[in-house]
Amino acid sequence: MLSEFKDFIAKGNVMDMAVGIIIGAAFTAIVGSLVADMINPLIGLFMGGVDFGGLSASVGEATFTYGNFIMAIINFLVIAFVVFMLVRSLNKMKKEEEAAPEEPAGPTQEELLAQILVELKK
Repeated sequence: MLSEFKDFIAKGNVMDMAVGIIIGAAFTAIVGSLVADMINPLIGLFMGGVDFGGLSASVGEATFTYGNFIMAIINFLVIAFVVFMLVRSLNKMKKEEEAAPEEPAGPTQEELLAQILVELKK
């Protein structure tokens, strides 16, 4: 079982996935900072100083901080937009790659031999 687990971990897909998760976590931190430090202040500026982080409602002893939920939605939308633009760019590059004309193939070996034969007969 240990050998199978070692083979599983050593596969390229697992390593690629691990790298993707690490980069995704770092990217999430960057987007969180972008939203909290740049986008929310801009929104607050246009909405008269509203700070989403401070928005909450209390019912009895329970406090619902719906401002944090709004910030999570904004984070999601920013991440989704960036991922969309990344996938869109990759798809565009793939289409350009597929549409690029291939170099014309030279004559096959049989065609060259046939041409040589014709020239020798002359």
